[in-house]
Amino acid sequence: MTRTASRNELVRKPADAAQAASVNMTSLTGVQDAARHCRACPLWENATQTVFGEGPDDARLIFVGEQPGDAEDIAGLPFVGPAGRIFNRALAEAGIERKEVYVTNAVKHFKFEQRGKRRLHKRPDAGEIEICRWWLSRELEIIEPSLVVALGATAARSLSGKPMPIERSRGELLPFGSNGGRMLVTVHPSYLLRLREENDRAREFGRFVDDLRIAAAA
Repeated sequence: MTRTASRNELVRKPADAAQAASVNMTSLTGVQDAARHCRACPLWENATQTVFGEGPDDARLIFVGEQPGDAEDIAGLPFVGPAGRIFNRALAEAGIERKEVYVTNAVKHFKFEQRGKRRLHKRPDAGEIEICRWWLSRELEIIEPSLVVALGATAARSLSGKPMPIERSRGELLPFGSNGGRMLVTVHPSYLLRLREENDRAREFGRFVDDLRIAAAA
């Protein structure tokens, strides 16, 4: 089999999993049920479970992160770990109710490297991002948000279909989709966790909140 044929086969597998599960692919519940069976890339083998999006199916605003982390993989819910706590605090300061928005990830399984008892995050590669776009596209089609916020480079790549430098596009309301939607690009909250200096963390948290305020106003 040629490399192209093999990749096309992989891209079709999420749809095959959905068909095999005999679920309704026009509802978030149906898509979530189907995603539990996805074997389109190797990430499912070591992950605890598929971590799907969370929030109302009529949300006007969607936040897309990179992938679930260790805490999310165990809980089965997006943004419940350390980065999730920063995200929640930033949402509150920006005047956004988390229960009113939809939160998901570009990649639905936790990719990690085992170091002793610790599971260390590994960034998804381009192939894994591309394969998992099928599920993210279903979420977007069902919810039809007015604004999508890409949290970090992986989310921006998944949504745009190409690499996007964060700082070059950050804070701008960009056209998205064919129905007049828009996209805003900002950093992933885990970026703030990696900053060592307290002053740097405070400054960058403020910038992050400013970006979310743009989303709230839009």
